[in-house]
Amino acid sequence: MDKKLVEPRPSASVVLLSPENQILLLHRVQTSSSFPSAHVFPGGNLSDFHDGMVPGSGDVKRHEDSLPYRLGAIRETFEECGILLAHESGSKTKPLNLPSAERDKARKEIYENKVRFNEWLASVGGVADTDNLLPFTRWVTPVGPPRRFTTQMYLYMLPPLTSNDPAISAARSEAMIPTPDGGVEITAARFDDASTWLEKQRKGEIVLFPPQCFLLHMLSQFLVGPPLGSLNPSALTDHYRLQRERLREFLATVPTTSDLKAMRHPTAQIPWGDKVISPTTLGIRQSDRRSILALDKPGPELKGTDRGGDWERVVLVRFTKGMVKDVEVRGREEVLAEERQIERAAQETKL
Repeated sequence: MDKKLVEPRPSASVVLLSPENQILLLHRVQTSSSFPSAHVFPGGNLSDFHDGMVPGSGDVKRHEDSLPYRLGAIRETFEECGILLAHESGSKTKPLNLPSAERDKARKEIYENKVRFNEWLASVGGVADTDNLLPFTRWVTPVGPPRRFTTQMYLYMLPPLTSNDPAISAARSEAMIPTPDGGVEITAARFDDASTWLEKQRKGEIVLFPPQCFLLHMLSQFLVGPPLGSLNPSALTDHYRLQRERLREFLATVPTTSDLKAMRHPTAQIPWGDKVISPTTLGIRQSDRRSILALDKPGPELKGTDRGGDWERVVLVRFTKGMVKDVEVRGREEVLAEERQIERAAQETKL
């Protein structure tokens, strides 16, 4: 491996679904160390102290789902927004619910490494709900940036019993959240429909980086919001449960495409839970100068393995001074066909 290649730091993130299948995004401050000013899923770097160690540099297993990644995802979610993905130690079906003051005190102590996350959980009668985290792609930062990450993404579906959780209730309307770092990284948290987040990005109201935009795009196909008309509580619960069942089926199904050409690519046989995506630039669009990012490669650390991402889609994005704008998920073949058409038209004009 090239000695100049920056080693990706292990991190984990959670795509958190509310009981109504809305998705939680946190708003990062402009001076944040990563994804400044953007709306992101909760998550962050793994900690040996709290989460345990992952395999070392050069080991391909460093880029696989494991218990440290799962603990890190749950711990970081708790630190950043106060939502605790844990159940009571005596019941895997009963979420652990603690008063806000007790949570905030623990978040600060955990953030400052005064107490290990799992030890604190045990002291309040809880267990991290690692079993209900569903792997949903891994993203490896491309070569170039001074800091790189290998980020395991998880999907977590909050059960209806969490509706009275104070942190979840607060995030139903944009909550200015007290954070253990004093607001250095995160300012607010909110649940909203996947389609609403995407529309806000399209209008320029929020910033979404390619991983967040891509995953929201994929989820928007299944999490389509409340039903038309009014339903009784039982029927409404069934409505959201059916959305989740279809999403679970999608995550487990291979091939991961119905497109005949995409189906011939090896990445079509990799389920969504195992896909690894390290965006690479295919070129610059002639029509609007946006970059075309391919999503099929897993990054240099996994070159030569059977890992890979999504060949069928690309992300269009405009990079401006460390920020991104106009992010859009499109079909690869459609975008490249548009480029070929523009090139043909340019050649005919010259003739």
